[in-house]
Amino acid sequence: MNNQQFSDYIVYVDESGDHSLGNINKEYPVFVLVFCVFKKSDYLQVIQQITELKFKYFGHDKVIFHESDIRRKHADFNIFNKESQAKFMDDYWQIINNAKFALISCVIDKIKLKEKYLTPDNPYELAMKSCIEQFIYFLKEKSVTTDQLNYIIVEKRGKNEDADLELAFRRICEYVEYGLKLRMASKQSNCAGLQIADLIARPIGLKIMRPNQDNRGFEIVSKKFLIDSSGKYIKHGLIMGC
Repeated sequence: MNNQQFSDYIVYVDESGDHSLGNINKEYPVFVLVFCVFKKSDYLQVIQQITELKFKYFGHDKVIFHESDIRRKHADFNIFNKESQAKFMDDYWQIINNAKFALISCVIDKIKLKEKYLTPDNPYELAMKSCIEQFIYFLKEKSVTTDQLNYIIVEKRGKNEDADLELAFRRICEYVEYGLKLRMASKQSNCAGLQIADLIARPIGLKIMRPNQDNRGFEIVSKKFLIDSSGKYIKHGLIMGC
């Protein structure tokens, strides 16, 4: 296959919170989906920086950065004390701060969604639809042609969940003029793009829930949001689905 059939961009997707509308966690009633859109040449540099960070703190590159594991000092991160964890996070956030990528995120307030609709749609599908719409806008802005293929990488969650996502993705993209293809990666795939998306999602959710709380992560990632012609990211790079 000729490489010219692929676009110069790739998307890594992750989430924060669960998309269930059953027992909603009142402390964190939001579902956050993020699209990290990288130009592939820029992404190669990020891979190197993430790998170097792993060698620096762990001595190998097989560790997988999961936000919840880092925060709770689980698995490989049980080596950290308060000071070493803070230093590691400083270095990690510095990589993200310097990295070149565009960020698209949709936040669904599940309580408001249930109040608004008698039979609300699945929050994951709602968020995916919003993010894809803005990604299409991005592709048009970058003059990507409709005959080029754009990969969207997500992490596998389970057989039934993956099947539901595949179906929803096809439904969303049925009338999209651009070539979009979903690729699912194992949780153990050690993908730098997915690990960055994983770290980014929670600070966005926390910003929505507690707007006045100090939030270094959001301060950094807010510079990455896709913006409109006036320079604003609300409703463009950051969408409130409900």
